[in-house]
Amino acid sequence: MHFTRFVAIGDSFTEGVGDPDPGRPNGLRGWADRVAEVLAGTSGDFGYANLAIRGRKLRPIIEQQLEPALALAPDLITSYAGANDILRPRVDIDDLATAYDEAVGRMSATGATVVLFTAFDPGGSAIYRPMRGRFALYNEAVREIADRHGTNVVDFWRMREYRDFGFWDADRMHLGPAGHQRMAMAVLDSLDVPHDLHPLPPTEHPELSGREMRARNLEWARTHAAPWVHRRLTGRSSGDDVSPKRPELAPISSVAQFG
Repeated sequence: MHFTRFVAIGDSFTEGVGDPDPGRPNGLRGWADRVAEVLAGTSGDFGYANLAIRGRKLRPIIEQQLEPALALAPDLITSYAGANDILRPRVDIDDLATAYDEAVGRMSATGATVVLFTAFDPGGSAIYRPMRGRFALYNEAVREIADRHGTNVVDFWRMREYRDFGFWDADRMHLGPAGHQRMAMAVLDSLDVPHDLHPLPPTEHPELSGREMRARNLEWARTHAAPWVHRRLTGRSSGDDVSPKRPELAPISSVAQFG
């Protein structure tokens, strides 16, 4: 398939947090950029926009990003939303699903190809495992929405390789470069787009003693978890002062120049 107008909406997952590149907008690359680089090599007239902003919950994504995305008349839309809602102390999964269903219906009605994502399976994480039931319920809602509107689904939940935290950033919340590369491959495969992307080696983590692991976990809690909790308690978001990294359709260099 050939696409010429690719628009991505969502939160930090789609913005590319965890995959730093100082030479790019917002200092990030990410799986969506990697997908766009491949698609740019298949079309001589290709434009890519990325409206995703870190920290956004599902309803703000719909309210702030959907209309601008549709105004760009994309022939490919990717949408990842809901993870920041699931991580809150209270969440109404059915309410989220109703709002998302309406939004996806609007995307599909344009005739664009739409790609949705389930959330990852936190079963391998001691930190997120208590919320596994929420993730499973939300993911089933996403699959139902995709079935109803005929969209593609990248089933993150079933991608067991992501239980290797070498695919994740040091903050344990976002994908690292190897994780973003693997996700780009999954998106392209879901679209039946040929590509030459290859998996990147996950970050190696040395075996630690119990004492070393406790020290590392305490450092993580101080550096990453505590600021996240503080933002939640004060009603702030990591994306409060962040703008979309690619608000308009624009060319992007093909993957051959990046690898």
